[in-house]
Amino acid sequence: MILDSKVILTPPPSYAAAAADRPPSFSDSSRRITLSTLPPYLLLRTVYEIFPRGQPEGQRRILYWLTVSLRRVSRSLYIACMHVLRSTYLPIYSSLVRAPYSSDPFPMATPEVSDADPPVSPVRSLQRETHVLDLFIALKVREDVWADESELHLEREESFKDLFDLMQPRARLEDIVRLYGIRAGVISVSGPPWTPSAPPSRCQTPNGSRSVPFNLVSVSFSPRKVGLVLATKQRRKTVVDVARTRDQTLEANAAHLVRELAAWLSTNPQYLTILM
Repeated sequence: MILDSKVILTPPPSYAAAAADRPPSFSDSSRRITLSTLPPYLLLRTVYEIFPRGQPEGQRRILYWLTVSLRRVSRSLYIACMHVLRSTYLPIYSSLVRAPYSSDPFPMATPEVSDADPPVSPVRSLQRETHVLDLFIALKVREDVWADESELHLEREESFKDLFDLMQPRARLEDIVRLYGIRAGVISVSGPPWTPSAPPSRCQTPNGSRSVPFNLVSVSFSPRKVGLVLATKQRRKTVVDVARTRDQTLEANAAHLVRELAAWLSTNPQYLTILM
């Protein structure tokens, strides 16, 4: 076919002009999709999809990889990995809690914060027992992988002894003290979760009385005695000390501690000024 040159009125556009008019490519850094930019539900689904089906040993290796590697990549991956890990190991953890202790390391209820308080971080939980659950997960995934690697490996029961003899009841008691203390108006939740080194904030209850910021409160725990400790960078003081028995519940211990704290605050108002 022969074309008449007069028919072509204008030359075709150059490659440079065509490239300028085309839509942006997926390689454009401003539009690049990564794991960290995926919506949370898609990221969580992606994490679940990496587990091999019907291979318990392979699944345990993936759980170990989530713990030691993947969750360290980014904040969003940390949240997704911890959701999977906590959901997987929560039933095992709960079965090891010693009677008469209670447990709530992965609370579904909304934390006790007001609209004026900063939002609670999804990474650092207000619930202190969550940290104990995370320590249990880090230990348990390692023990499981080692048991898969060698038939000679025996899970060491003493590895979990401190977790469930001391750390779990102490952290759970602190969480219950927070709940009861807020109801009684002697403890307030303000600022970031449990950061003893952070500067305290002045807090008032609705009736105008002073309350103790929860980030300054910790509990000393033993089979015969529990105490309430107030701590700042400058000082650390046990302000309440009460006896307990081995068969007492943590809820009863917390109620006793909060009553004694209220009585102590009423007779030592100047100490709150020192703390603030």
